[in-house]
Amino acid sequence: MSSQVYALDKPAAEKPLCIVPAKPGGGMDLTCKLAQTATAAHDMHISYLPGGVGAIAWTTIISQRKAEANTLVAYSGGSLLNLAEGKFGKSDASNVRWVAAIGTDYGMIAVRKDSPYKNLRELMDAIKSKPAQIAIGAGGTVGSQDWLKMAQVGKQAGIDPKSMRLVAFEGGGESFTALLADHVQAVSGDASEASLHARDDKIRVLAVLSDARLPGPLANVPTAREQGFDVTWPIIRGVYMGPQVSDRDYQKWVEHFQQAMATPAFDEQRRMHGLFPFAMTGKELTEYIQKAVNNYRLQAKEFGMVR
Repeated sequence: MSSQVYALDKPAAEKPLCIVPAKPGGGMDLTCKLAQTATAAHDMHISYLPGGVGAIAWTTIISQRKAEANTLVAYSGGSLLNLAEGKFGKSDASNVRWVAAIGTDYGMIAVRKDSPYKNLRELMDAIKSKPAQIAIGAGGTVGSQDWLKMAQVGKQAGIDPKSMRLVAFEGGGESFTALLADHVQAVSGDASEASLHARDDKIRVLAVLSDARLPGPLANVPTAREQGFDVTWPIIRGVYMGPQVSDRDYQKWVEHFQQAMATPAFDEQRRMHGLFPFAMTGKELTEYIQKAVNNYRLQAKEFGMVR
């Protein structure tokens, strides 16, 4: 597997690059690593450009690196939510070229293995009775997707979402590090991230925010719906490119991912990275994302989060 580079280091000549708009270890990192497996001989560098929960990478691509034919950037449903809330400035979904959605993830809520909370109801009851004493790790600040997941569950538990004690991190990797160090008592994050830690038996996932239980390491984890909270949170993951990438180069990458995602080998790699089947590219994906951003904007408005 190719070496990883940091920040704005550019790879050699024509080597493709996937930018992770977060610190290592979270869902964005998993997205670039999955994209890396889809390239010939895994010949793709991975670079980390955290800041503003995706805003720094977004701004860099649309202003400084807008025409780079071999530079991809990872995105998630959280990126689309930030876009909907105005956290990427005056940008909208048309400011970049959406290449592929390569898998889907789901929200989840976890605690440490030695936590006194055995299910989601117990955790929410504790937050309701002593909100200041339970710190919740999340990728991003108030209004982020990790916050909004908890806000929706909290609202159904009779909790004022703004009373919850959220601790913001640059991605899920940092949130789980804080949880394991007991700096926070719970994490609102993603199932793919939780799957990695669940294998080490150091965390307890209380609920997955999916329509049905998930296969794999979290197969025994009940959904939030099973525990009386009607909240689901699917998270698509994929890659985009700069706005001035030529049609020829853009189409090359669209076709590349179409071909890669049609193979059983890619299905296996997606499973190994903790993601679930979802494949969409090009024009169809661009239309899907525009609708998704509009839907996120409506959800965010409900909690007063649109700038």
